[in-house]
Amino acid sequence: MYKSIELFAGAGGLALGLEQAGFEHIGLVEFNHSAANTLMLNRPQWNVLCEDIAITSQRDLENEFHIKKGELDLLSGGAPCQSFSYAGKRLGLQDVRGTMFYHYATFLHKLQPKMFLFENVRGLLSHDKGQTYKTICDIFEDEGYVIQYAVLNAWDYGVPQKRERLITIGIRNDLAELCRFTFPKKYSYRPVMRDVKLDTEPSKEECVRYSDYKEKIFSLVPPGGYWRDIPPEIAKEYMKTCWDMGGGRTGILRRIGLDEPSLTVLTNPGMKQTDRCHPIEVRPFSYRENARIQTFPDAWGFFGTLAEKYKQVGNAVPVNLAKEIGLSIKKTLEQLSCGN
Repeated sequence: MYKSIELFAGAGGLALGLEQAGFEHIGLVEFNHSAANTLMLNRPQWNVLCEDIAITSQRDLENEFHIKKGELDLLSGGAPCQSFSYAGKRLGLQDVRGTMFYHYATFLHKLQPKMFLFENVRGLLSHDKGQTYKTICDIFEDEGYVIQYAVLNAWDYGVPQKRERLITIGIRNDLAELCRFTFPKKYSYRPVMRDVKLDTEPSKEECVRYSDYKEKIFSLVPPGGYWRDIPPEIAKEYMKTCWDMGGGRTGILRRIGLDEPSLTVLTNPGMKQTDRCHPIEVRPFSYRENARIQTFPDAWGFFGTLAEKYKQVGNAVPVNLAKEIGLSIKKTLEQLSCGN
């Protein structure tokens, strides 16, 4: 099996998908205790480091993970880039010191894996008029990698959800001419909510509930509808200041239909401007239903409070999307094996 290390591992959506594609994780780093416990709950054999990545990245990584520089097949993960500060002086790693991306780049610098997978939100492409992502790509190239990227929609890969992710793939310079990476082909069928196992009256330990007032309002919204599908005087009272905002505001009082995919699963099911009401029952989706929408198997447990479970599921990379990307990476690495 091909060996990988994952950073910012969360609850394991990316890690599980890569495992299904044939990767053996020799290390996973995750700062959040509940998420790290989720990883250990499901895969006791995984080497999970629950600590600040700033600490981990400064160690002797070859000894920490028992692998020599250049031998690791894959480094994966998606560093949060909310606090990214663009310097623009082509100072390499110094440009991003103090950011989470710096620690991802430090792992890359110290271990020099054959390939890397860096995933993030689509908005990273346009952040600071594109300068943020340009800086990131410059650093990848400075570290000795040929890169390619694409925005993939999870709905195209067996996930019943519209969720776009920016996927950046790197191949080390000395290997780039020996292989070729191709992003996975889209599925011919795109699943909808009718394909998802939905619960009947889940317990309060599994699902948050609306207030009596919000439940009464949502009972007026048809599946597939939103605020425009109820009497305007009722919608205006509910929306308050949002009523006068511009745009379609299609996330407000949004009820998902059975014959459409879910909108992006979020970390908090109760936000007013990003409602995702259940298509059959008048309630939010349970955390387990959200996990199914993210293509986690039911056997995958989640550790922590209900709020923490929702957050872990909402932050995850859809498992099936991760698997398909992993299979494409595996095909690339197999080209190297055949070449040797």
